[in-house]
Amino acid sequence: MHPLLKKLSGGDRRSIGGSNEVVTHVLAHPANFRYVFAGLAADDPVVRMRAADAIEKITARRPELLRPYKRKLLAIVGSTNQQEIRWHAALIMPRLELTAKELAVALDILFDYLRDKSSIVKTWAMQAIWDLAATDAKLKSQITPLIEELTQVGTAAMRARGRKILRQQKPALSRRVRAV
Repeated sequence: MHPLLKKLSGGDRRSIGGSNEVVTHVLAHPANFRYVFAGLAADDPVVRMRAADAIEKITARRPELLRPYKRKLLAIVGSTNQQEIRWHAALIMPRLELTAKELAVALDILFDYLRDKSSIVKTWAMQAIWDLAATDAKLKSQITPLIEELTQVGTAAMRARGRKILRQQKPALSRRVRAV
């Protein structure tokens, strides 16, 4: 096991362990991102969870590090049932530069996440779907009714996230109306 992954091991899934230390290291030495990414396929669920956490934090600042791993990431996050990987994946997927086909795959994964038992997974999936639709007016118009529905019937966290998303949408709508 690579030394960076050893920093992600031990304990249980209630803590992030050495994740922040790994993030700091990889931001200073981006070539080591590959070792953290490999942690998503580790046998140990604690390492997988902490690798997902580290990847999410690293790519918040350096999304371009995901480019070589885009297809592999979609494959991993589309086949995992581990909730911690799923909620981090929902945060990560909008950072990918996706082709139309890859966007369809990502949206399929996220729609599946909306059926997860974890409220956190469902909430972040909802946000990710919205974020992926943000640059495509047609897709956004198709997604808006879903967000409105989830804001009414979802978990408390989903309802709160939906209200936040829809508040962001309203100023954009009112700007368009005034411009006409």
